[in-house]
Amino acid sequence: MNLSIRALTPELVGDYLDFFDCRAFPDGSPYYPCYCNAFNLSTDGIRAMIAPAEARGGGTEAIKDALRESARQMVLDGRIRGYLAYDGSLSVGWCNANDRMSYFRVGEFSTDEVPEDRPPDDCPGPGFIKSVVCFEISPAYRGMGIAGRLLARVCEDAAAQGYSFVEAYPKEQVDDVSLAFTGPRRLYEKAGFLEFGRRGSTVIVRKALT
Repeated sequence: MNLSIRALTPELVGDYLDFFDCRAFPDGSPYYPCYCNAFNLSTDGIRAMIAPAEARGGGTEAIKDALRESARQMVLDGRIRGYLAYDGSLSVGWCNANDRMSYFRVGEFSTDEVPEDRPPDDCPGPGFIKSVVCFEISPAYRGMGIAGRLLARVCEDAAAQGYSFVEAYPKEQVDDVSLAFTGPRRLYEKAGFLEFGRRGSTVIVRKALT
């Protein structure tokens, strides 16, 4: 494997969509179809996005098309940010990481209903906390340390950008790690994150960068 990590830019929108179109969910994952935009959309924004699809009768493919187009535009606008992992020129993994103030919610939420907006906890403003809200690794590439490499790059860049903390939101216990889109807790502990607080079954973990 010839692994490299690249920060998502508008120029990489094709690779981003190709990953979610072709390699993110070939294993019958319940998260299909997903283009990782729910964190960056308000509740009203999600409803507005899917309303035209529902008006045409709904269905998985109609919702998929609405999610895909929304994500495409958000990547082009710089609203979805994070890192793609590549094997050569092939995008095989994704980490959604951005300023905490850019997200309407963090942590796991039900994929069967529109999630509620949740304001930031203990964040004084932009530039203070870089949040890691989602990982997705192609099933063929899991167990190779890609998530750890992605997380290391997030922390490296956040430190260079002057952030005080990197924060993440794993669940306390996960029955199937492959379904833990917020990342397993041990991933963060291995990288030096410490428990900061809890919200239900979500553990808020932080790594100080200063």
